[in-house]
Amino acid sequence: MKRNAMRWLCLPLVFTALSAGEPAAAAPATTKIVDSEVARLSAGAGGVVGIAAWRLDGKGARVLLNADAAFPMASTYKVPLAGKILDMVDKGELRLDQMLDVPQAMMSPSEVIADRFIHPGVSLSVHNLLELMLTQSDNTATDVLMKAAGGPAAVTAWVRAQGVDAMRVDRDTNRLLRDFFRLGEGPLEAAFETAAKADPSLATKGALPDAAFDADPRDTASPAAMATLLTRMFAGKALSPESTKAFTAIMERCRTGTARLPGQMPPGTTVAHKTGTIGGTVNDVGMVSLPDGTGVVIAAYVKASAAPVADRERAIAEIARTVRDYFLFAN
Repeated sequence: MKRNAMRWLCLPLVFTALSAGEPAAAAPATTKIVDSEVARLSAGAGGVVGIAAWRLDGKGARVLLNADAAFPMASTYKVPLAGKILDMVDKGELRLDQMLDVPQAMMSPSEVIADRFIHPGVSLSVHNLLELMLTQSDNTATDVLMKAAGGPAAVTAWVRAQGVDAMRVDRDTNRLLRDFFRLGEGPLEAAFETAAKADPSLATKGALPDAAFDADPRDTASPAAMATLLTRMFAGKALSPESTKAFTAIMERCRTGTARLPGQMPPGTTVAHKTGTIGGTVNDVGMVSLPDGTGVVIAAYVKASAAPVADRERAIAEIARTVRDYFLFAN
């Protein structure tokens, strides 16, 4: 613990010293040292790590590690889905207070809706569904919104309209989980229970890498693509001011992944983020506030890791703090 504490104390001094010289000479040095530190910390994740980070206002350099490689998005795909839904609100095709049916047939194992609304007759507003999808990663809310959005192809088309190419959405959560766990048809929870009886190891598969899944191009993004989309969404370039404000506020209320991007931030740091977890994948993407009122956009992805989830999360937290300190002190 003392060694880690000393490292965090020293990093700002290093960044400050490097930025104190002539800018033309200092910039390559500061980029090199933070890139080296990010690469060193990534080893703790036990898999392949992808990082793309830069200031929201565009000032300074960019911190990149495997930034153009494809990574499974897992639940971070809910970010572009939220963007598509809010774009439909901006165009008058949906309203935030519009009620959407949540039929029993669309229930997907998740913490809120499927767990607590066990009887037919559920309807929730678009705004509440966005809240559940982004703050608690509720899978049922996600699939209801995916249907309202017009399906995965419509979400991908919206992403392309933002000028982002290295990102694709191919499945709703129900289908993605069926494919990952190789489940049959019928209600998802029942299908999982049936499969688990035939293969008791299925219960632990959700935290283990799967080579076929990691190589599947479906539902993937590069860290640079996700960071680019987030930049457009947080900066108000993709959505109206009202929808930008709503999106940012919900992301700031995220309840998952407290040990990831927010894990080692100073007290009072606002982190607006969305996590993703499946198999050997642990992700967190979003924006970390800086004292000057702007923020740092970070897309952190881990794939093909058999390390404990806690180790993957720690690597993301350490990298995020390093990146945040770099942009605070060196730019």
